[in-house]
Amino acid sequence: MATFKLDEKDVSFEPGETIIQAATRAGIEIPHYCWHPGLSIAANCRMCLVEMMPPPGRKAMMLDVVRFDAATQTYVKEQKPKLVPACQQAAAPGMEIRSESSQFVEKARASVQEFLLLNHPVDCPICDQAGECKLQDYWLLHGATKKRMADEPVHKPKGVVFGPTIVYDAERCIACTRCIRLCDEVAKDPVLSLRQRGNLNEITVAPGRQLDHNYTLMTEYVCPVGALTAKDFRFKARVWFLRHADTICTGCAKGCNSETDFDPRNQQVYRFRPRANAQVNGHWMCDEGMLSYKDMSVDRKTAAELDGQVVTVQTALETALLSLKGTEGKLLEGKQVAILLGAGFSLEDNAALLWLGHRLGVDAYFETGRPDGKSDSVLMMADKNANSRGIRQLLSKEPGRLEELTDGLRSGRFTHVVALGTTLKDVSQEPWFSSLRKNLVVLGTHGGALARAAAVFLPVAVPVECEGTFVNAAGLAQKSAKCVRPAGDAEPAHRIVLRLIEGLGLGSPWKSVADLRNLMLSGFLPNAASNANTVNPPSANAGAVAP
Repeated sequence: MATFKLDEKDVSFEPGETIIQAATRAGIEIPHYCWHPGLSIAANCRMCLVEMMPPPGRKAMMLDVVRFDAATQTYVKEQKPKLVPACQQAAAPGMEIRSESSQFVEKARASVQEFLLLNHPVDCPICDQAGECKLQDYWLLHGATKKRMADEPVHKPKGVVFGPTIVYDAERCIACTRCIRLCDEVAKDPVLSLRQRGNLNEITVAPGRQLDHNYTLMTEYVCPVGALTAKDFRFKARVWFLRHADTICTGCAKGCNSETDFDPRNQQVYRFRPRANAQVNGHWMCDEGMLSYKDMSVDRKTAAELDGQVVTVQTALETALLSLKGTEGKLLEGKQVAILLGAGFSLEDNAALLWLGHRLGVDAYFETGRPDGKSDSVLMMADKNANSRGIRQLLSKEPGRLEELTDGLRSGRFTHVVALGTTLKDVSQEPWFSSLRKNLVVLGTHGGALARAAAVFLPVAVPVECEGTFVNAAGLAQKSAKCVRPAGDAEPAHRIVLRLIEGLGLGSPWKSVADLRNLMLSGFLPNAASNANTVNPPSANAGAVAP
């Protein structure tokens, strides 16, 4: 692979890569504002200027400039090399680039910083971007000088509502145009533009429109300063109090890689942000996915119930065990039992329930999950369940149709049902379940038709409360990390199932998630050995692995 030198370090590059792309891939940061790896090149912020040394035997292109000499109080003529933007300059073999080691580059970056801050309000104490603002970071690294301009700064509109999710502060804006390019290139909705020139320019929404496409929160995400803020996160938390965990968005079957920001002090999740993965979501997430963290607490059920009345988890477990043992205290015949796997739950949770079904001799498997929703051609998928593909890989077939389940319950073929999840993909079947109560054991996180109908309800953890693996629509198995403790009496579903297995006298097949994953690979389920790659958990960095 071809290389060039960056501050005396060899950096390899692929054909067509720019200097900043190659440097970023090598873990070297070149300061920048307008450049983003997922957007087109604008080269308008000039923060990424670098010095390109001329080939041997050739002179560098020099520019005539003047410098104010404080000692003589006069302007002195000087020359400096022409600097080039690293985001736009293509890398070439043998090229020698100076970034941190060039006095001309350092002076240029300090000047850019001073220029950007001339009219900036410097309201860092009340700005949501404080703590993750590039203006703050680069000011400390490149210059750290006070303003020299004594004039009144230019004032612009503040608190402008762009749409349902975004508020704009024009005084903080540095006109990097990232938000404009994102709307044009990612969302395919050119609703933002830049008006006026120089220190009067600002971002504006197209007349008669508002910022309301499926990726509006990405405009706030790509903004390097505090100009665009999300209504949802605005004034909610300071980022230096938050911790981050690599997770998987469970809003749909796409399996976008996300980063969950939470406060360990109050065990509260504050936001989801995209985590780059070229195989799945690139650099982006849709608004539904970004805001789906709130769905995990809406209508949440964190206590065990018997016939709708709150009881202890132990009491509910004992009742569930009595139901599964039958009237004579013997295990039910498998043909009497129907199991509903959860399309919104992890591979581990579903594998645990499938292990129980296999030991009972169950051969009728169905699924719970959210009904289809809206989709687009960018990321959003109609299937709003994170693990529909994972269930099918575990079963090595399609789950049964819900009509078959209701017919079996009416005819008496099925006398007992164990379900993971409380909602049904086919909502037409939900009214029938509302009248079912006897011998229905439900493990769930939220209210729903099955929760209302259950004789026994056992609360389980939502994805951010436990680690797990999710197989997206493309067949990629991806690991999601635990962020906060389970709320109330909730536990990971695979632990609840393990307690059922032990209570039924079927032994203790696993003690930890790692043990369960090893069992999945060992072939304890029908066809599991032949499907070993599909259930293989990924590495700890939560990256995608091939099916």
